Amino acid sequence: MGSSAKRTVVIGFLGNRLDAGSGKLRWSKWRPSLSVCQQGVFTVHRYYLIYYPKDFPLAQQIVGDLAIISPETHVELIEFPAHNPWDFQEVYTLLHQFALSQSFNTEEEEYYIHITTGTHVGQICLFLLTEARYFPGVLLQTSPQNRDAKGMHHLIDLDLSRYDALAARFKQERREGTDLLKEGIATRNAGFNTLIRMIERVATSSPSPMLLTGPTGAGKTRLARRIYDLKKSRRQLLGPFVEVNCATIRGDGAMSALFGHKRGSFTGALESRKGLLQAAHRGLLFLDEIGELGLDEQAMLLRAIEEKRFLPVGSDTETESDFQLIAGTNRNLWDAVQQGLFRDDLLARINLWTFELPGLAQRREDIAPNLEYELAAFARRAGTHVRMSSEARSAFLAYAESSEALWPGNFRDLSAAVIRMATLSTGGRITEQDVQEEIARLRAVPTNRARSPTSPHQFPLLAELLGPQRLETLDLFDAAQLEVVVRVCRQSTTLSQAGRTLFAASRATRSSVNDSDRLRKYLARFELTWDTLKGTE
Repeated sequence: MGSSAKRTVVIGFLGNRLDAGSGKLRWSKWRPSLSVCQQGVFTVHRYYLIYYPKDFPLAQQIVGDLAIISPETHVELIEFPAHNPWDFQEVYTLLHQFALSQSFNTEEEEYYIHITTGTHVGQICLFLLTEARYFPGVLLQTSPQNRDAKGMHHLIDLDLSRYDALAARFKQERREGTDLLKEGIATRNAGFNTLIRMIERVATSSPSPMLLTGPTGAGKTRLARRIYDLKKSRRQLLGPFVEVNCATIRGDGAMSALFGHKRGSFTGALESRKGLLQAAHRGLLFLDEIGELGLDEQAMLLRAIEEKRFLPVGSDTETESDFQLIAGTNRNLWDAVQQGLFRDDLLARINLWTFELPGLAQRREDIAPNLEYELAAFARRAGTHVRMSSEARSAFLAYAESSEALWPGNFRDLSAAVIRMATLSTGGRITEQDVQEEIARLRAVPTNRARSPTSPHQFPLLAELLGPQRLETLDLFDAAQLEVVVRVCRQSTTLSQAGRTLFAASRATRSSVNDSDRLRKYLARFELTWDTLKGTE
């Protein structure tokens, strides 16, 4: 206990009975708050002693006694103004506020939460807050040993699997976590809300890589940043958020950008470079469009994920970096593996937690709350208040929520539309005329972009299965492929039979096959299941 390289900090309640005593006889009595500083195997550098107002005289006496037995200990008395020490909600709230007010430095200090003293309610609350990492330390228990006033101490290892019932008390914190991931936007799409709740559970419980898929503009980068903010608020990450779009570092510079290089390792390497992986040490590395990395970079990245070590370009000495990875892509990496463009072992490593973000066209009921968010974001950036008349809002939402609005750039298109309307508005008020002008611009977009020429006539099975509105959101490539898959599935009696038919050529070249699982994952990309296709769901 108490690494010599770090300072030791103890947090605990004053025991209004166990710590009491007067005269010389008190030195022969075991007093737990003093016992913490009498163990002899560690030095307590700082002691947060929490006391109830009525116990202030005793707290002063303990401070004086600690100055005698442990002059190197700095004691900070923390008044705890709880009206009822047995009121769980009140005690928990006050301790929670105290924990949030502290700037814990786990790099330089070790924290021990003393749970021997205080009411049972206080001890339970300390336990819960330590388990949730609001107090980033371990539990410390002291006890008397024979007649020795110093007593003994125990460190308590929390086996979290045994405390499922207690974990229910953190539902409010979990709701706060999902709100953070959604940036406070009151989203209404049931599927998206379910997805965010799952991401919150994974993000706060696992340091493993995560894979975010979905179309361009669906919000992968913003979500990765929010995941980082959530994990950092729980003190699960101490380092920075490092973001890179892999499409921008393709070619010879990719190795150097990711893994760094040694001075003189190649022409133009005038100085050594740390690299993005090392910059993300103890933080989060977000590799957007990971499918654009070359095979050599993928091999290096796989080793860095698994071993936390890699070789910078031109160096003979390995570099360490302990980072969490979130990868993003709008490509089908499983198809890229089949084409030899992406390593299957890397995909297996980053595919532990995969979440597909829907595009804006699949979340039309969320356009209204996102409109409010974008208006507020513009006002913050511009330093001015922007309003939207009720008529203008109704006119914009009538178009934006209809199937006529394609939103090919998803939330980026919505953000751009709000910026244009707010910028061109007069006096910070967006009128119905401003909205109509913007709608005209949005209607003209398909003539400039390659609008997906999908129609119910071309793809009758998909039109029946998905509906014309959703069919319009599919690329022609995806629609043509999915139409064939649906036809084969409906002609087959089992999922395995359909898989064998669809993957007949490639299955002969693979050492192990699982056509059913492969087909199931493909259908899941479009929120489809075998039962849905067969009409049995």
